[in-house]
Amino acid sequence: MPSPAQFRSHESVSVRDSPRTAALDLAGSREGFAQARDFTHRTLDCWSLDHCSDDAATVVTELAANAVLHGLPHAPADRFRVRLRLTLRRSHLVCAVTDPSDSLPVYPHTGDALLEHGRGLHIVEALSEHWGWTRRCPVGKTVWAMLPTGHQP
Repeated sequence: MPSPAQFRSHESVSVRDSPRTAALDLAGSREGFAQARDFTHRTLDCWSLDHCSDDAATVVTELAANAVLHGLPHAPADRFRVRLRLTLRRSHLVCAVTDPSDSLPVYPHTGDALLEHGRGLHIVEALSEHWGWTRRCPVGKTVWAMLPTGHQP
């Protein structure tokens, strides 16, 4: 079976050509978010992780939306991109989104449940076992979340 990352030319396997890592360059639009969800579902289907698919797609959508909203607003579209990477580890799926911004992810501490924005990282935190961010050199950051892959009762 081909790697799930080989479905389209803009999708790629990681540098190590591991069948446990799949990557996708995302467009900064609603179509890009739909593409990220579809890519996540197809990848997890190939990895026999259907039971993680909905949570992973939600996490990927939130991370990608934050990257596009906060990481790309002033970056030239032809120079920078947002990149999604899914990595399967022994007991976790790592969903990682890289953007060109050096700004740290903002985790809002608000009690207003009716706010339209600002809940994305709360959702990521609720669905993942761990999440965090890593600076990239020379610019940018990767925000990641680890989802458990064991079957839930």
